[in-house]
Amino acid sequence: MQCVFVQFRCRPGKAYQVADAIYDREVVSELYSTSGEYDLMAKVYVPQGEDVGRWLNDTLFDIPEIDRTLTTITFKAF
Repeated sequence: MQCVFVQFRCRPGKAYQVADAIYDREVVSELYSTSGEYDLMAKVYVPQGEDVGRWLNDTLFDIPEIDRTLTTITFKAF
């Protein structure tokens, strides 16, 4: 599995609604509320062999009230 972190910027006042929708899809390992430019951060394990961008697009990025995302792909853990 490929571990990625995805940050979500939500429309004003919609972070809880987006968080609920993310959890309903049962595809994230961890989900946090964050300060700063983005509202939420999720740790996601993309199944082996899947195209990361397509998989994220098909499973998470169509949630209403998301304005922007930032995906960080991870490499070997130390």
